[in-house]
Amino acid sequence: MPTFPNPSYPAIRMRRLRASAWSRALHAEHRLAPSDFIWPLFVTAGKNVEEPIASLPGVSRWSVDLAAARAKDAVAQGIPCLALFPNTEADKRSDDGIEALNPDNLMCQAIRAIKDAVPEIGLLTDVALDPYTAHGQDGLLDEMGYVVNDATVDLLIGQSLNQAAAGADIIAPSDMMDGRVGAIREALEAEGHANVQIMAYAAKYASAFYGPFRDAVSSRGLLKGDKKNYQMDPANGAEALREVALDIAEGADSVMVKPGLPYLDIVARVKDAFDVPVFAYQVSGEYAMIEAAAAVGAGDRDALVLETLMAFKRAGCSGVLTYHALHAARLLNG
Repeated sequence: MPTFPNPSYPAIRMRRLRASAWSRALHAEHRLAPSDFIWPLFVTAGKNVEEPIASLPGVSRWSVDLAAARAKDAVAQGIPCLALFPNTEADKRSDDGIEALNPDNLMCQAIRAIKDAVPEIGLLTDVALDPYTAHGQDGLLDEMGYVVNDATVDLLIGQSLNQAAAGADIIAPSDMMDGRVGAIREALEAEGHANVQIMAYAAKYASAFYGPFRDAVSSRGLLKGDKKNYQMDPANGAEALREVALDIAEGADSVMVKPGLPYLDIVARVKDAFDVPVFAYQVSGEYAMIEAAAAVGAGDRDALVLETLMAFKRAGCSGVLTYHALHAARLLNG
């Protein structure tokens, strides 16, 4: 066979494949589609209520009836799944977060209403106690203010079963308690919910990017202390792989890295190390920064949205939880 010298310029011109739009499309390594997105929705009490969130421009809390209408918008644009977060009323919060077990709480009402209106859409539901506790922590506190693990897990099991019974498709424990994935999986199996998925918030960091979310669920002013004794240290990467490995072993169907863009290295490492679907949450602070940049003319909003979402796909994500889901889907659908 003939031999050829190592190719070099001008035999190889890297720009050749970039010279036209059709060629760039043909050779693209990754693609975005509306089916890549999970759209987080905040649910609030009342009827026909929309409450804009000041720190998340363009994002609102929706009453249950309007959340069902947003589900129809999602399906129309090809978004396959919603993530639900309740804005629990102050008088229903308590130190023990017992409202999480109420089969008629705001989350369960929203699940049933959306499934009645749009049965084909997937629903991911948050499992953690912070929307229900008076102190804003994700679990139960001891006399020293430390979040206790095993007693919290017992409540998380009940919360998960409550949401599954209401019609949730994906249980997403965001609390970061040890052992909760295995305990929830065992309980779901025992109660006949074998096809309910678990997407574990496996690598959830104690991040500065969560502020607007806490406004959205009215927990910012309630939070006593911080969450550093259960959420991960931003300095650590190898620890994330241990967390992911444990959650997979306990029965997680997919895993999540949170936040998103500041932790793309973690996404890539998890994808390389484990043969499971990996998701990332483009969190509220990330969304707010894009909106702030666009508002002052520092960047084109549409381009910023699509470029950041493409970064998640390039890093190895199967999908992205993003507040820009509906806007991005409309852009992609033309």
